[in-house]
Amino acid sequence: MNLTEHYNKLYNQSIEKIRNGNVLTDKLIDDGNDRRRGLTVLIRPSDDIKKSIQYFQGEMSNIDNQQYYQPITDMHITVLSIISCYDGFDLSQVNIPNYVHLIKESIRNIPEIGLQFKGISTSAEAVMVQGFPLNDNLEYLRNRLRSNFKATSLQQSIDARYTLSTAHITTARFRKQIKHPEKYAKLLENYRNVDFGHFRPEAVELVYNDWYQKAHIVKTLFKAHL
Repeated sequence: MNLTEHYNKLYNQSIEKIRNGNVLTDKLIDDGNDRRRGLTVLIRPSDDIKKSIQYFQGEMSNIDNQQYYQPITDMHITVLSIISCYDGFDLSQVNIPNYVHLIKESIRNIPEIGLQFKGISTSAEAVMVQGFPLNDNLEYLRNRLRSNFKATSLQQSIDARYTLSTAHITTARFRKQIKHPEKYAKLLENYRNVDFGHFRPEAVELVYNDWYQKAHIVKTLFKAHL
């Protein structure tokens, strides 16, 4: 997949909806009864990138502070969703050591991963910082995980919704219609090519998570240095 084309397509399909105040709002962000849970392998961005994104979030919040801006503690890049979140999933249903073993096997001798974050894209539901792998090693890791998990009988739903190929960081979700949609869209337009930085991930994590990766819900089950 050409990621630039993919991000451009998402942006072009949604920016006019944002400009016209016609976004899709997420009714479950503030729902304490949301019980959707899953298992995810993820990477945490560097502190410098988090700070750059946090500044961008501050500018969005100055225009409209009622939207959901992902806290710095929750920012992540999804390597692969092992079990996509669904209502009723619980850790008691799986044997975590088996999952950890497969992840250890998958990351063994993985070459160094590099990621660049430049510009933003949008959907009708969210704003994301665009991530671009600097080499093929993230995809190599994903394919190893896919192959190893699909060769077992462990519960998994890898690629059931879509085949993940991006490396974005979701930074805002719409919980209400935007207060000043034209001004908001103009800010997003100004950030289309802003450089948020690059880094080389030092670790991957297996987490038990909710849909939004909220820190007070997420449980880190395994962390390994790359």
